[in-house]
Amino acid sequence: MLTSDKDVVQLVVDQCKLHGVKTIVFSPGSRNSPLSIAFDEDDFFQTIVIHDERSAAFCALGIAQEKNASVALCCTSGSALLNYYPAISEAFYRNLPLLILSADRPAAWIDQGDGQTIRQQHIFEQHTHGFFQLEDIHLSDDTLWYYQRETSILLHKLSNGPVHFNIALKEPLYNVVEKKSDFGKKISFFHSSSKLQLDNFQIIKSKLYGKKIMVICGQMNINNPLAQRLAHFAKNTGAVVLAENISNLYDPHFISCVERVFHIIETDQDYLPEVVIHLGGAIVSKRVKVFLRNIENLEVIRLSEDTLIQDTFKHLTVQVSIAAIDFFDQFKDFQSQSSVNFFGKWKQLDIMAQDKVPIVAESLKGLNDLYAFYLIHQYVPEYTVIHSGNSSVVRYMQLFDMVKGSIYYANRGTSGIDGSFSTAVGAAMASPSKNHLFVCGDIAFIYDHNALWIENFPPNLKVIIINNAGGGIFRIIDGAKDSSKSSRYFEANHTQDVSSLVSAFSKSALNVSSFEHLELHIKEFLSVSNNEFQFLEIITDSEMNPHILSNFYKGIK
Repeated sequence: MLTSDKDVVQLVVDQCKLHGVKTIVFSPGSRNSPLSIAFDEDDFFQTIVIHDERSAAFCALGIAQEKNASVALCCTSGSALLNYYPAISEAFYRNLPLLILSADRPAAWIDQGDGQTIRQQHIFEQHTHGFFQLEDIHLSDDTLWYYQRETSILLHKLSNGPVHFNIALKEPLYNVVEKKSDFGKKISFFHSSSKLQLDNFQIIKSKLYGKKIMVICGQMNINNPLAQRLAHFAKNTGAVVLAENISNLYDPHFISCVERVFHIIETDQDYLPEVVIHLGGAIVSKRVKVFLRNIENLEVIRLSEDTLIQDTFKHLTVQVSIAAIDFFDQFKDFQSQSSVNFFGKWKQLDIMAQDKVPIVAESLKGLNDLYAFYLIHQYVPEYTVIHSGNSSVVRYMQLFDMVKGSIYYANRGTSGIDGSFSTAVGAAMASPSKNHLFVCGDIAFIYDHNALWIENFPPNLKVIIINNAGGGIFRIIDGAKDSSKSSRYFEANHTQDVSSLVSAFSKSALNVSSFEHLELHIKEFLSVSNNEFQFLEIITDSEMNPHILSNFYKGIK
């Protein structure tokens, strides 16, 4: 087998292979050509080429998200590397395993006016779990031991999120040799703690006994065993479980439309929890955060194996470094009920709002955001992988019941709009047998439209763009909507035709700009058998959208 003539490149490739990093997303360049050659020559690896580094990084994130496996990024030196940062920060806050392999100039040429040369060492230090610098030198026994040790340690840390290898390569770059040596070495790490010690178990047990318990589930991958244990815990304790759709936890006892319920919540003391168990990642609903932060004497128990300590609700009492499934498994026999029917009161509100949604939505029918999202939820096929853009889109998605069997994703680690489309493309590429749907706003789509440029664009991905001619979120959040600067500086109003943009990349788009065609086109577009269009643009009225949403909230009370 041929490979690069550089020992340091062979070492990186061998270590990736030994540690199961199988997918490598490249962006073209010269300085990373030794890595491109070496990975491409080894049939173990799947290599993908994406020109735009920012889009490439988010696409890799989508693959890692969908496969639940490590994915490597590889680019040339200089500013190319900086374009990875938005996706790296997203991966950091969602614990997604991205390995950054950046090619660099030799250290002697940094700051010497050489092309494509910047200070690359430790450039992602604040949002990675480790950095290691490798030099293009002869690998003596000590150097080999050192490089194997450090790369193996960092590749182990990938399970917690991104890590960065910076590889300084000198010219010539394109020479190949027959591979004769194996530079791989793996260090195994074992973690045996999956159970609370008895005294800690008793402390938490005493905090929960007889209390009004609320369990809040943030963003996570689908975990049916956890959902089952959590449902069992809720039945035994009368706990209220809030599980937004991006938590991917479903049970009839859970409240999944959290934002919807919090618009009708009573101020009665009986609705206030005394103890909150918090698990998972980001939470979309701002109302739940404000609600809990304002409760006096609230105790919060945070379940997380992350090294990052999060006190989201300002009442953190206990941080438990344990997998949530192990925690609830240990509490499977724990039984306790509060003096009031805590679960019953909350679930009654949830059911009342749920029953009103069809009537209220139909009363507000028109070419507006709310009704478009209502129709999407009516016609999206079961067991679809649903990707939400950020800002207003992910919030509208929280207002309607989860689609049976569907998985929900959104880039909520940093909540940015910059790579949502590329992430969805990567996820669809990673699971070609599944139907994927990406719903986003016009600004997010235009911002990330280079995802249309990705080689072998996945045919199993459909995209709906809600075009309200700007950042619609700024018309529905307090403060921004009342500012005289909103239109130009916050919303960034525009007159771009998204369908034309799609067509420029030789793809077909269906445009809906009249109410008469809205429901029919959404229904036909989302049909599994419809392969004529991959993109649907829905033009809505930016002036009316906030008023319709306000009337929706009033109607479900």
